[in-house]
Amino acid sequence: MNKQLGFFVNSTRCTGCKTCEIACKDKNDLEVGTRFRRVLLFEGGKYPEPYSYTISLACNHCLKPTCVPVCPVDALEKRKEDGIVFYHYDRCIGCRRCEWACPYGAPQWVTSDKKIKKCDFCYDYIDQGKPPACVASCPLRALEFGEVSELEKKPDTQREAKNFADIKLTQPSVIFKLHPEAKVEKKDKGK
Repeated sequence: MNKQLGFFVNSTRCTGCKTCEIACKDKNDLEVGTRFRRVLLFEGGKYPEPYSYTISLACNHCLKPTCVPVCPVDALEKRKEDGIVFYHYDRCIGCRRCEWACPYGAPQWVTSDKKIKKCDFCYDYIDQGKPPACVASCPLRALEFGEVSELEKKPDTQREAKNFADIKLTQPSVIFKLHPEAKVEKKDKGK
């Protein structure tokens, strides 16, 4: 693999407007209930110190995707040139194994088609030198994309977030700049 593309999600900027969701639904002509990108709201704390934050998530185009090897008809593959987990709609038989295997809920069951669909990182836009629809639409630039090795160099970032599946499972290609309440505390190995 030449490079690994990924998303940068800045939850300190995200206001939960869901413009990224709408842009994705529009670009992919998704039916009601199908969302390749989801803006999740988390709330907590108690008076006088409540908190809330949002995180925008989609397919993480994992380094070791669990969806790819479980597909019996090779409808999913990892592109060698950029690491995008690509989906071949015409090959899908609707067995839903990829949906069950993904710890992040990325593959979406489309009732009208009786098949799975998923975020393809707007590979057609990327191949034209354009950003994915979700990234281009974000009014506060809370979403970015690029090579994971470059995104990791941004200040105050981490790979894990609260309520996010263990990154050791698939090595997701997403980097976070998190609201303080979303950060995963690092544990001392000696304790």
